[in-house]
Amino acid sequence: MEVNVMENIFLLVLVTLLSALQNAFFAQKVEKECKADSTKTAAFERVYCASRNCMDAYPTFIAVMWCAGICLSQAPAAFAGLVYLVARQKYFVGYMGQMSQSTPGFLFGKRVLSFLFLMSILGILIHLLSHYLAKDYKDYIQTLTKAASALLLLP
Repeated sequence: MEVNVMENIFLLVLVTLLSALQNAFFAQKVEKECKADSTKTAAFERVYCASRNCMDAYPTFIAVMWCAGICLSQAPAAFAGLVYLVARQKYFVGYMGQMSQSTPGFLFGKRVLSFLFLMSILGILIHLLSHYLAKDYKDYIQTLTKAASALLLLP
């Protein structure tokens, strides 16, 4: 792979691999709970449901993170991806306790996905503006998204 291409996607690749490890961790938790008791207990149901919910949102996360990173800026997209992984971990652990404890992680993850989606849309709009109207706002928007990505850490 050409060095320039790898530099443009390296952080996205790292976050994707970390998310794959997290998925393996979730699967291991489900397997461990399944082997702990042959009958389906409430703990197994909670762990399985939390894992299933995380897996249902996973394709959306990967798609918007990669689109945001490629269309607009890699660093803020990768940072938002890391924040999403933390939120997903918080959701999973909260769901294993009581379902109401998972709500903060769910809402936080939803906010990160919205930010990544907005970054993707802005990247597409910037491309269309530069292609059809010969106006280039990419530097301004990249600076804005780098600053805004830090706001994701606010509760």
